[in-house]
Amino acid sequence: MDIQLKRGLLDVCVLAAIKDEPSYGYKIIKDMKPYIEMSESTLYTILKRLELAKMLTVKTSEYDGRLRKYYSITKAGLGRIADFKDEWREVMAIYRFVTKEDRSK
Repeated sequence: MDIQLKRGLLDVCVLAAIKDEPSYGYKIIKDMKPYIEMSESTLYTILKRLELAKMLTVKTSEYDGRLRKYYSITKAGLGRIADFKDEWREVMAIYRFVTKEDRSK
């Protein structure tokens, strides 16, 4: 798979994982695990990129004597998910066109 395409897909997956409520790294990985495997290093790279793009915010809070970062989606992040859904409809239409010969055999 094209690395840029995969990168964009992973970004949207992370945004979707925090769409309904703030979350932290380990929980994001756990929530995504049934759908996609992601290493911690990959996740934290994505989280930093999304923070710089203003698609999420970060709040640090103490939990069991340790500091934990909680990630929340922003309006821009929700907009990215909406854009992805529109883009994916177009990708699926292209896929159906490309595979139409396969269905007729």
